[in-house]
Amino acid sequence: MSSRAIKRQVLELLRRQDLGHCLEELRALPPKDAVNALFSAICREEPILRWRAVSCMGDAVARLAATEMEEARIVMRRFLWSLNDESGGIGWGAPESMAEVMCRHAGLADEYVHMLISYMREDGEEICQDGNYIEHPLLQRGLLWGVARLSECRPQLLLERGAGNDIVPYLKSTDAETRGLAALACGNLRLTIAEPLLRGLTEDAAGLSLYREGDLAPTTVAALAQSALEAIQG
Repeated sequence: MSSRAIKRQVLELLRRQDLGHCLEELRALPPKDAVNALFSAICREEPILRWRAVSCMGDAVARLAATEMEEARIVMRRFLWSLNDESGGIGWGAPESMAEVMCRHAGLADEYVHMLISYMREDGEEICQDGNYIEHPLLQRGLLWGVARLSECRPQLLLERGAGNDIVPYLKSTDAETRGLAALACGNLRLTIAEPLLRGLTEDAAGLSLYREGDLAPTTVAALAQSALEAIQG
């Protein structure tokens, strides 16, 4: 089957089937074929298709790493390049996909978590202060989703690298989705430094859709802030 035909098949699968079925079908493909087909899906406008593609990308790259680690690193570098101004692209779906890969593969998580964190940091004066701060509001949403996802599956990696201090400022974002995702991450990481700002968000009725395990569910910034406070205080 040609790569174009595989891509069409994968897009239709993501559009029509639940995540479990998508993963099962994609695991029948060689990992490289699955990854190549999914690259066009993680930047689609259809929300549920795009999000399922992110989950499947994580699974496919982790499968690839199990047999061809260097090929998996090439995929991770492709995500990074797409977020580089010099790439000429925007990098839609890249932070989310990187995080999903790192949740599913410990080795890649150890190697690349610092890069995901760097997108929350400004470039500093010191040689060691390598920030790659993302300013684009919609890309910030993807970045914070990725950070929130990692805060669920590999919280210690974020805590050991001081990412808590980078997450807290996003609680003041003008974008509701970014605020909500930052609150979710703060709760998962039990960030006591975030409590004052989280308390201020418990009346924030702005709505957002939260993707988890194949489905989008409606919630509010207030609900996520309250849950985060309960997690921290509990």
